[in-house]
Amino acid sequence: MNNSNLSGGVFDLDQTKTRLEAIEHELAKPESWEKPETMTPLLQEKSRLEDKMADWKSLLKAKQDLEEWLVFAQEDDSQEILENLGTQLKVLDEKLKQTEMKLLLAEPEDKNDAILEIHPGAGGTEAQDWAEMLLRMYRRWAERNDMKASILDLLPGDEAGIKSVALNIKGDNAYGLLKGETGIHRLIRISPFDSSGRRHTSFASVSVFPDIDDEIVVDVKEEDLRVDVFRSSGPGGQSVNTTSSAVRVTHIPTGIVAQCQNEKSQLRNKETAIKILKARLYEQELKRRQEERQSEYDSKEAIAWGSQIRTYTLQPYRLVKDHRSGSEMGDVEAVLDGRINSLIRDYLLFRHGETSN
Repeated sequence: MNNSNLSGGVFDLDQTKTRLEAIEHELAKPESWEKPETMTPLLQEKSRLEDKMADWKSLLKAKQDLEEWLVFAQEDDSQEILENLGTQLKVLDEKLKQTEMKLLLAEPEDKNDAILEIHPGAGGTEAQDWAEMLLRMYRRWAERNDMKASILDLLPGDEAGIKSVALNIKGDNAYGLLKGETGIHRLIRISPFDSSGRRHTSFASVSVFPDIDDEIVVDVKEEDLRVDVFRSSGPGGQSVNTTSSAVRVTHIPTGIVAQCQNEKSQLRNKETAIKILKARLYEQELKRRQEERQSEYDSKEAIAWGSQIRTYTLQPYRLVKDHRSGSEMGDVEAVLDGRINSLIRDYLLFRHGETSN
């Protein structure tokens, strides 16, 4: 394998070098800096291209190191040489996976933080408990991937679990990685809430939106909003707020609604509700532009049998299956503990293959 094999494809090395030279030539002109704000897009492009070059150099070095150890192994097949060869093979494999992921997360919004919402389906306590299990799964996933997950709004269940939750997940490519989690998630298990020990099927919906950053402008006019305030609700009469601090914001032109009751401050709740509303409006625009995306809200698809994207089976056998990619995992406990990267990767590969055809 020669070095040129790594210089095309995803990297387009010659084209990248040519474009970088052109940008540096433009930045070297004194007149270019008369209006520094006009240079921002060029500087951002320069940073992206430099990152691409750095990735190529890192991948090339890993390849060259592996080739050197292969030569050593041909001359000396001692345990130490073979162990070093195995280590270097893992390094190259990891770098190839990182490169693959960058190819799969090529949409502009993929780099954004994410807003993730979970709503239980019909079934009362059983479904609400399942929704809370999913909440724990995504929080553990965020923790395992050096991301920060914070609750924007949470409505607890009457006896156990949750009625709804909105999470803000911050980290590199959070939205791009999580966007495939949108859909219906099904759980099959022996219910801990059934004294007869019968098997139950529960459903919950997950919706993921890109968190809007400063580079994306969503124009929300004050006159297009209806703001309602109400008392926060909670489990049991004693924990219900005595002041109207909860806020519900309705975008009148689209009918999209967002609410927050997590904070004691009405102002903070309004700010958070508008943040969620903007994310939903942006996602709606993305769906309009990209027809292949599944519609979460316009279709009003039932949270019920037959519409699930993934099934988590605890009884009579143990298996997690993604119905889109066909990916399966037997270690259900690991999945529910947030180890879902292989499921995420398999879906992204499946989606990339679908959109490339």
